[in-house]
Amino acid sequence: MHGVSRKAASPLAVLTAVGGLYIAQSVIGGVTWIGLPAIMRSEGVPLDRIGLVSLIVLPWALKFLWSPAVERYRLPANGRNRTATIVLVGGLISAIGLFAVGAIGPAAVLPVLALLTVVAFAASTVDIACDGYAVQSLAKEYHGWGNAAQVGGAYLGSALGGGLFLMLVGASGWQIGIWAMAALLLLLGLPFLFAPTPVLPEDARGHVPSLLTALKRSEIRRGLAAAAIYVIAQKVALGMLGPFLIDAGLDLTAVGLVNGVGSMFVGVAAALLGGALVKSWGMRNVLILALALQAAGLFFFACYNLVGGIPQPVLIVVAIFASSGVMALGFVALYAQFMRWSDPKQAGVDFTLFQCMDALVGMAGGVIAGYAAQHFGYGIFFAAAGVIALAAIPAISMVADRR
Repeated sequence: MHGVSRKAASPLAVLTAVGGLYIAQSVIGGVTWIGLPAIMRSEGVPLDRIGLVSLIVLPWALKFLWSPAVERYRLPANGRNRTATIVLVGGLISAIGLFAVGAIGPAAVLPVLALLTVVAFAASTVDIACDGYAVQSLAKEYHGWGNAAQVGGAYLGSALGGGLFLMLVGASGWQIGIWAMAALLLLLGLPFLFAPTPVLPEDARGHVPSLLTALKRSEIRRGLAAAAIYVIAQKVALGMLGPFLIDAGLDLTAVGLVNGVGSMFVGVAAALLGGALVKSWGMRNVLILALALQAAGLFFFACYNLVGGIPQPVLIVVAIFASSGVMALGFVALYAQFMRWSDPKQAGVDFTLFQCMDALVGMAGGVIAGYAAQHFGYGIFFAAAGVIALAAIPAISMVADRR
């Protein structure tokens, strides 16, 4: 793969290291985009204002702007690979930011959002380095496991940040919940300090990572199209699932349990299943399956709201599978595609571009979703989202690789 040496990297050590970081990043995401909206709704905040929390994703959407600088620092022409330095500094900033959020309390809305944006900036910078490291360190035959670690780690992190966090806040208050998450970040970053360092040949070291180099490649342009289509179809509507469950009569602890159980077990299991299915069925088929299943879940939520008469336990089961299982299944295939299309000589830049399209579309879609759910009601909102998911199937078929 582009002449990158794998001799220095043990796959198990690499997967353990990057898995810890992916979990940590998703703890932050779970607190911000799952826990915070549910807490806000429980305090009576309108849905259109809750949708604005999506703006905290801005650093994740714009990190492509500083990804070349991060990659040039991480892979100097001479000297050691500096991935661990970026991870250490970014991790400390993230943990300190969460400790500060816990200290000032949830009532100070603007300072909380500002601090969480700083945390997002630090975590997104770590992610650039982590993704570049993973693409360079894992041989092609281990990409499936790398994607399973990435997506499985994301759902495990969501279980902790969106599930355990809400349960801790419900039982012990905001401060204990936030500070426990900050301490968890520090623990999850420790394995990376002992991770092996990939050895790059001279031609890779002489390469200067840049956005222009990335955008000239047809694989990158296809990947950006795939990311936009897929996020609109599968991810955007689920931002309103937490508020929907609150309005359906579940309390914070119950929503936390849905997120926790769903992410911890169903999401991680579906990520592993997705890795196996990608290998046997191919990426395109898994993406199509996930979109069809997601459409079915969204139509169910619409029926629950518009028709009624469906028992609440059934709603909880479908919510777990739609938000965790189907999402994990599809995103393993999508990220396997992204990894294949990334050039190891500047993997942090290439992979970051794909993720930024994901985040940018998710951010804009989250704001629009809040307004749509507020003004049209959950029933029409989820029904329209289901139609969009079905309409995306032929589009994703055109841009994704069959195998």
